[in-house]
Amino acid sequence: MARVVVGLSGGVDSSVAAYLLKEQGHEVIGLFMVNWHDTTGTLEGDCPWHDDRLFAELVAKKLDIALHVVDLSEEYRRRVVEYMFAEYEAGRTPNPDVLCNREIKFDVFLKEALKLGADYVATGHYCRKTTTTLPDGTERYHLLAGTDPNKDQSYFLCQLTQEQLRYALFPIGHLLKPEVRRIATEQGLATAKRKDSHGICFVGKVDLPTFLQQKLAKKVGNVHEIKNEWPKFDRRPIYTPSEAEPSDELLEALAESWHYTVRDGKKIGTHNGAHFYTIGQRKGLGIGGRKESLFILATDVAENVIYVGEGDSHRGLWRPALKINAEAIHWIDPDRTLKIGETLRCAVRIRYRQPLQMATLYRRKAGLFILFDEPQRGITAGQFATLYDGDELFASGVICE
Repeated sequence: MARVVVGLSGGVDSSVAAYLLKEQGHEVIGLFMVNWHDTTGTLEGDCPWHDDRLFAELVAKKLDIALHVVDLSEEYRRRVVEYMFAEYEAGRTPNPDVLCNREIKFDVFLKEALKLGADYVATGHYCRKTTTTLPDGTERYHLLAGTDPNKDQSYFLCQLTQEQLRYALFPIGHLLKPEVRRIATEQGLATAKRKDSHGICFVGKVDLPTFLQQKLAKKVGNVHEIKNEWPKFDRRPIYTPSEAEPSDELLEALAESWHYTVRDGKKIGTHNGAHFYTIGQRKGLGIGGRKESLFILATDVAENVIYVGEGDSHRGLWRPALKINAEAIHWIDPDRTLKIGETLRCAVRIRYRQPLQMATLYRRKAGLFILFDEPQRGITAGQFATLYDGDELFASGVICE
């Protein structure tokens, strides 16, 4: 049996992960991370991690395992939060949870676990891992979706490397959430009925503009409305699969985001900073009196202008394709790397919990183009597109502007 360090977060998932590992006969050690001290913008509790630590201690005592505490807040601030501020300031929408897993849980935390003599590191993620052995004896690790379709968290692990997956264990990935709750209740774990955490990884649920104002100042700007009849919507080229393979120029045109100027729409209000908003956002504008809701179509942080459209079906919310720049493509399984000029059919997800969408991948010198079978709503620069073959998440990349 192995020595496994479990990231005990104070939640039910990591608690049951620790219990299952101990039942399997492993030597289990709990490690609790303190990653954030500031409460600016948080909506629940004065210092949420204090409660999390208490629950982690209760679970460790119940399971009779050692619990260590490590403060990783400086690394978290530098490698996750500063990235988050920089992305919003640049007008992109980051996913801090993906970065938290790549930079903290499976990097800094992993190194702390190895100091404790860990053979593996376990988390309470709803995903799975399998291993195959290549002819030369090399082991290849595969990241699979969790069995529970409502809780699958493979998306958040889309940037992990083979080296990180080598150490990773996901003890609850084969279970449904109700089963996890049942096990916790049967074993008398203090976290059995504790609510799941929401919001930014290790920070919690926040009022985003207030949180971002730690570094990004308010700056009053104008809101301009783009009508559904904007002429350029009709000028985007159309591609059908029955045609010859699309050229690089056509792929670039299909993947390009919509760009507006103040001359394209009428001013209908003001806002407190374009960097506080994201494409597809509906709430927070404070502009009423419409039959349908207004949605963010685009933000221009250089000119501090927000462009909006009325209704969920507004043409400015939809695009047929996206692009991942060459340097931003990440192949979890290097054997699946596409060479320039190759194409591949696969399923794609552009946000957590989105149903998988079928698409064709086109690898070109400039990057990876993803052409969807059906247009997609709210494709957002800075977010991650994840690529699946069946249950396996084999690659991902940052969506470019």
